[in-house]
Amino acid sequence: MLKRIVCIAAAALTAFMSGCTAKKNKVSIDEVGDGLTIYSFQAGKADAELIYGDDWAVLIDCGEKGFGKHIVTYMEENGIKKLDYLIITHFDKDHVGGAAKVLRSCEVGAVLQSNSPKESDEYDNYLEELKNKDITPQTVREELSFTLGDAEFTVDPPKQEAYEKSPSNNSSLITEVSLGEVDMLFAGDAENDRLAEFTASNDKTYRFVKVPYHGHWQKQLKPFAEEIKADIAVITSSEDEPEDKETVDLFKKCGAEIFLTKTDSVIVKCDGKNIAGEYNS
Repeated sequence: MLKRIVCIAAAALTAFMSGCTAKKNKVSIDEVGDGLTIYSFQAGKADAELIYGDDWAVLIDCGEKGFGKHIVTYMEENGIKKLDYLIITHFDKDHVGGAAKVLRSCEVGAVLQSNSPKESDEYDNYLEELKNKDITPQTVREELSFTLGDAEFTVDPPKQEAYEKSPSNNSSLITEVSLGEVDMLFAGDAENDRLAEFTASNDKTYRFVKVPYHGHWQKQLKPFAEEIKADIAVITSSEDEPEDKETVDLFKKCGAEIFLTKTDSVIVKCDGKNIAGEYNS
């Protein structure tokens, strides 16, 4: 009996020292009640995440050029008639590429964008479609919050107007979604500088995370992952440009169930208490 107690204590100490803690009991997606759905598209090494409830929807990024049609099709198939918000985390082609198609095909209430323009045909098409729809995007430079249904959204902007290293990725907007007892995090393509500033100011844990920068390994991922302690981690990668093993191992060590969009699209459901995910197939 004493040996068993010592082993349990040692395991608890190991978890504490690693910066990660034990997880709540896992539930299946069928056990999760009504609340919100996160649909992470299989978009290659690109981001497109649709977050929606019964009568609201938010799209974070739009994949590459040509991918907008897949987002529009999913929305039509699931009875989603309007985007309350479109959030463009930053202006790399694999995030803004499908935006023109989405804007052209869907009713969009408001557009939130990063503060760091990056010239490309995809960016120009995005600007042209905003003009056609008479939409003035809001460049987020201060923390911005809004509520849809029972879900609370907070968009965290970059702290610098420009970054010396990886200026586009480090300008990523980071979006927090809270429903009841559950907090979820979408980290764009944040690299080391952006991750460091977010981690320094953050005091919360998150049950879900969209892992930044397609799972590329970065030194600031370790304190980031150990602090947020996610149960579910989605990595947007592809067979041609896969995630780094070090990143997968880190989030697994911190207790996360890993989903890779190179395998398939990912569905996550949350009811404010429970959260669970599965592949779309």
